[in-house]
Amino acid sequence: MQALNQSRRRLTAAGLAAVGASALRPGSAWAAWKPSQVVEFVVPAGPAGALDQVGRTMKQYVDENRLLPKAMVVANKPGGNGKIAFDQLKQRNGDPNVLSVNTHGYIASYLTGNLDVLPHRAFTSIAVLQDEFLVLAVRTESPLRTLGDAIEALRRNPQSLSIAVATSIGNHIHVGTAKVLKVAGVDIRNLVVAPFKSSAESMVALMGGHIDLVAATTPNVITPLQSGKIRLLTVSADKRLGGVFANVPTWREAGVDSDFSSALGIIAPAGISAEQIEFWEGTCRNMAQSALWKELAERNQSRPRFVGAAEATRFYEQETIAMRGIVKELGLLGADK
Repeated sequence: MQALNQSRRRLTAAGLAAVGASALRPGSAWAAWKPSQVVEFVVPAGPAGALDQVGRTMKQYVDENRLLPKAMVVANKPGGNGKIAFDQLKQRNGDPNVLSVNTHGYIASYLTGNLDVLPHRAFTSIAVLQDEFLVLAVRTESPLRTLGDAIEALRRNPQSLSIAVATSIGNHIHVGTAKVLKVAGVDIRNLVVAPFKSSAESMVALMGGHIDLVAATTPNVITPLQSGKIRLLTVSADKRLGGVFANVPTWREAGVDSDFSSALGIIAPAGISAEQIEFWEGTCRNMAQSALWKELAERNQSRPRFVGAAEATRFYEQETIAMRGIVKELGLLGADK
């Protein structure tokens, strides 16, 4: 894991160097190609969630800066652990006028056999844009006051607490949570993990006393946290976040020497040209430096981090190798993975 973290830092440095060389140039100045028709951003999830916010923020950025001949279209294609959305990209091989997102969630879905494509292998990586972090939440009345309380209970009996995740067993939220518990000495194979269709549904179950813990990404807990209906035990970041998460300890502060993040990136269909990659990579690079993108990151307490196209593919491949070990230990690794 130390080697993986060092690799992440090298890739981040490469991305920042690229930003320094070319950030904030006019929208069409860096590439020989630019779109001449409607561009569609396919979101592999329903409206209003974290992935949808990314698509709609990118639409706002390119529309406001007039980078496209017509307004970008955002199409929500939830279902199948991303399969429905990614089938759209498969059908449009070589078409630079469609984009989507990649995350650690799709790596986990591929490794568990719930998704038939690994996005960074099947499609064209454009860029990594940000890291998202996980939290463990309890209802306000819960007797669990700290991560240590939960770990102590789970060490004694891994089935003593129920843990909710969205949207599937073996996804990145499950894997990331299992990572910290494994380091803490919990038997992660015997955890009671309950999948929900959305984090909103798991929060309702938590507040109703039907679930002991919810593992979720930071954007999905802001509203119930601000309402005072939940408490957060910990966050998976390497250092404390800000905003409404400023008082939430990291795993290391809670006594577990580990961290976890899910990197969100932009992808396009396979078979697009170098000039087309250059246009979208440059657009993402500049968007990552914009006030609009920084506002989204501040609101959701994700961490902006730009990594360009070539480095992004290598990065996701390294993360696949790292995640495979945890998925295997959970007993969820697909037969051919």
